[in-house]
Amino acid sequence: MYNELSPRKQAILKAIVDAYIENGDPVGSKALTQSKQFVLSSATIRNEMAELEALGYLEQPHTSAGRIPTELGYRFYVDALMQDYALSQGELAELNSMLKAKSAEIDKLIHNAGKVMANLTNYTAIAVKQSPGRNTVTRFSLTYIDERNFLLVMVCGKRSAKTRFVHTDVPVNEEVLRMLEQVLNNFVAGKDLSTLTLPYLMQMEQCLGNYAGLISPIIKFVYEAVDKDEERDLHIDGVDKLLEYPEFMESGKLKDMLGMFDRKDELFELFDEEGDDVTICIGREKGVEAMAGSSLVFKKIVVGGKTVGAVGVIGPCRMDYSKVVSAIRYLSDGIASAFLPGSGQLTPPSAPDEPNKH
Repeated sequence: MYNELSPRKQAILKAIVDAYIENGDPVGSKALTQSKQFVLSSATIRNEMAELEALGYLEQPHTSAGRIPTELGYRFYVDALMQDYALSQGELAELNSMLKAKSAEIDKLIHNAGKVMANLTNYTAIAVKQSPGRNTVTRFSLTYIDERNFLLVMVCGKRSAKTRFVHTDVPVNEEVLRMLEQVLNNFVAGKDLSTLTLPYLMQMEQCLGNYAGLISPIIKFVYEAVDKDEERDLHIDGVDKLLEYPEFMESGKLKDMLGMFDRKDELFELFDEEGDDVTICIGREKGVEAMAGSSLVFKKIVVGGKTVGAVGVIGPCRMDYSKVVSAIRYLSDGIASAFLPGSGQLTPPSAPDEPNKH
């Protein structure tokens, strides 16, 4: 699709996005001519802008106004036109200061990372802490009721326990329940449910012999009971920064955004995007209506192959993507490096790769 844009159209689109990010005013052909970026007449630039608008990359908010990028225009910009941003010495010092104040608890470090990102980027920062015990049951306990029914208790943490009444087609007694309880604690307790492969379940069934049929419904109950979101904490810093951008002063826009912050489920769905590098969600690309006119940029924090959290910022679509991407990548990679086993000192993150923009 992007092949439809000639190099000249791409250069004009980039100039418009850069200018709109910087000052928030619609960009006209006269402004581009005066910027000395193009050796083109104002009429030629106007024609190119009109074609970019017809293709869906630009829009005109008012009849006599200049153009602004659409969500498609921003997507092309971050996919193909955005340049790498070199963090300044001051910005690096601010990030390293937080990283070197290594906390004994990674969730505290992630929380502090949100505050640093809000200050550094001037956008609202979102920090997600994912508990190490997420998607796990720490202990199982079974209580006999009668030969067709028993109570399943799943301890999911120090403060959380879930119960399910289980009806079985095969008669059971207390001895069978003790055997089932032992199998569950040996094979399932403390393990990420996503690691319970079919061969693993077959081993459990072999241990139960004639009562192997109990395993499948029990595991189904466990999956239904363990809610991933309950093991995730979300911290939002710099909500007041939304008020610095006119996009959020439109009728109902700020209310929609604050409502999404309260509900959290929509945000968690966005953070569940695949990919371990920087992810950029622009506007309503993911079907979240509250994201209209906004962008979310984030990166997961992965330690020892497990996702322990994420750090990101949310702001208007015209955010300074290159700076935000560089800062988030540096900070999240730094947190991950600081908590790798045997890391006594922060190792600067490697050179940036292409962000995961979809």
